[in-house]
Amino acid sequence: QVQLVESGGGLVQAGGSLSLSCATSGRTVSAFSMGWFRQAPGKEREFVAAISSATDVTYYADSVKGRFTISRDNPKNTVNLQMASLKPEDTAVYYCVARYGLARRSSVDYDYWGQGTQVTVSS
Repeated sequence: QVQLVESGGGLVQAGGSLSLSCATSGRTVSAFSMGWFRQAPGKEREFVAAISSATDVTYYADSVKGRFTISRDNPKNTVNLQMASLKPEDTAVYYCVARYGLARRSSVDYDYWGQGTQVTVSS
């Protein structure tokens, strides 16, 4: 059974930085393409970033490109999302996701989901 556990959410002021981490259990993180989605109150869940297995090619939503960085730490068996220059509109619950095969931008393509971690950016 594969489980994903996020950590690192919290409250930060606009312009600040925050890092999220996602640990996998059951399989090593290198076996998956990993990603992050987010969902703000009253809004649909949206793609944030992803990193493909084997190639480590990364993908970002236009809204976070240049501000967020996704990376994989195989020795620690985690995938991380470093968020900088945060804006109030980044406020959401952030979900770690995993799938076998190449990374995708659609939530329906991901087989495994974490429980989510809250990120709140105050203005």
